[in-house]
Amino acid sequence: MVQTIALVDDDRNILTSVSIALEAEGYEVRTYTDGDEAHRALSSRPVDLAVLDIKMPRMDGMELLQRIRQNSAMPVIFLTSKDDEIDELQGLRMGADDYIKKPFSQRLLIERIKALLRREVLNAGGGKGTAEPGSVMVRGELVLDNARHSCTWKGQEIDLTVTEFLLVKALAQRPGHVKSRDQLMDAAYGEHIYVDDRTIDSHVKRLRKKFKVADEDFAQIETLYGVGYKYRDA
Repeated sequence: MVQTIALVDDDRNILTSVSIALEAEGYEVRTYTDGDEAHRALSSRPVDLAVLDIKMPRMDGMELLQRIRQNSAMPVIFLTSKDDEIDELQGLRMGADDYIKKPFSQRLLIERIKALLRREVLNAGGGKGTAEPGSVMVRGELVLDNARHSCTWKGQEIDLTVTEFLLVKALAQRPGHVKSRDQLMDAAYGEHIYVDDRTIDSHVKRLRKKFKVADEDFAQIETLYGVGYKYRDA
């Protein structure tokens, strides 16, 4: 099945050039020049992944992401042209899976897209039928169902993006064992994709926030400053 990607950017040159590159890779591409147009289209015709510019007319990328996350956990990559880190970190806290600064390498963007879509395929279990042996991980009050891409804490469903799910899984596989940021990057993005430390830190902060909504005493994910993170022994 052909995978579909939404490109949302008010720069038509970027839409044209990136569309050509993605279509050459075998993807179906839908382009939109502002967030409002994209939101209306995506509500009726979902896609497998979205690439969003942050600064757009009528509805910026932040607001569009917020609306997408109300009913979808599909991978989202932000494009940002700002020098400061505020928008990038805010986007990650809101649930973006990655960001790339403009001007960017089309090859890098394509590799990030491929990595995110591979994870979607690997973690999509269809949500029906009997789970495969070993596909459910239980760590005390935490239950991760890999086949259904579901996470519960004390019986409450925790809505996680693909990146967040993979980070929790990587940490919970070996409670008490410290995972460096590099190891978590590999677990969430693959060995050949580089993201900086701030990206992992922002995802972990958002993870904690989501779990604390379900349980304000949640403290299973510990930070070891200068080293990495670990999941407390159950």
